[in-house]
Amino acid sequence: MAWNPKPEVAVARDAAQRYEQIHKAGVKQTIVLYLLDDDRFGVASYGKTKAECAIAGKRADRIFELVRDGKV
Repeated sequence: MAWNPKPEVAVARDAAQRYEQIHKAGVKQTIVLYLLDDDRFGVASYGKTKAECAIAGKRADRIFELVRDGKV
């Protein structure tokens, strides 16, 4: 994937690395959804390759829309 310096993406990337250690298998994508104390929320995604990153980004966008619209 292209390097993304955003701290939220770093969390998703770090989560992927940790899950690889836990599961002893590669992780293609991670999507992190978070809710702040003031009820703001966000989502960050990571993909191991450029293609996986694009797919993860689309999935993250859809998750964000569903949460924003109160559908999940």
